[in-house]
Amino acid sequence: MRALANRPLVAGCLITALVALMALISFLWTPYDVTKLIVADRTQAPSLTHWFGTDHFGRDIASMIMVGARNSIAVALVAVGIGMGAGVPLGLFAAARGGLLDEALMRLNDLVFAFPALLSAIMITAIFGPGAINAIIAIGIFNVPVFARVARAGALSVWPREFILAARAAGKGQALITVEHILPNIANQLLVQGTIQFALGILAEAGLSYLGLGAQPPMPSWGRMLFDAQTRMTIAPWMALFPGMAIVITVLGLNLLGDGVADLLDPKSRRRR
Repeated sequence: MRALANRPLVAGCLITALVALMALISFLWTPYDVTKLIVADRTQAPSLTHWFGTDHFGRDIASMIMVGARNSIAVALVAVGIGMGAGVPLGLFAAARGGLLDEALMRLNDLVFAFPALLSAIMITAIFGPGAINAIIAIGIFNVPVFARVARAGALSVWPREFILAARAAGKGQALITVEHILPNIANQLLVQGTIQFALGILAEAGLSYLGLGAQPPMPSWGRMLFDAQTRMTIAPWMALFPGMAIVITVLGLNLLGDGVADLLDPKSRRRR
């Protein structure tokens, strides 16, 4: 019942579920083929035939948004997985060992964190060429120091507690204590941070696609759709309106979901805010 009374959580779950459902449906069905160019239908306004109108190549924008959703979700999801898979063990290891090793790892972490996803993508693209895989790698690398910091900070707050001292007295090593006691106690923090990074991953993917560094044509991408629309705002504003709304609604839903999860796991957090 607490979950149902949590309005941000309910709203975030509904929005996120709808976007995910739209992406799943696009694997089986879309109103039109997004790879088919119909020049005679270019820049048509929204209608019963084309719900969100058509672009400058005559492609159905509603279909492109559906396919673009699965691209954005896939890139953000894998990138968050990379960041969490590499960053969490790094942060836990640094917190467990401490001392000079901890300091060295955190300074290396700061060095990676100094390069934003966009700059990393530009460097990676210069070497390997543009594409969704390179966007995933760039965003994933950017996520590593974020999760490393969260895991380290959470672990450092747990290590001095009495039950950790009892585990040490029982003869458990640092690795076993980390897996059995530290990680379960910071899982909530990692879950909330993962939701936040997922939303940021959607934005980062859209930004990279806007610059031509993400998914390449003919694969639709929300960011690429905005790029194509920027010179046609006066004659076909729907080309920018609907992909922009898709990005805003998706990121809003994920942020509401993250806030709802944080409030559910720690009811005091809402009062603190």
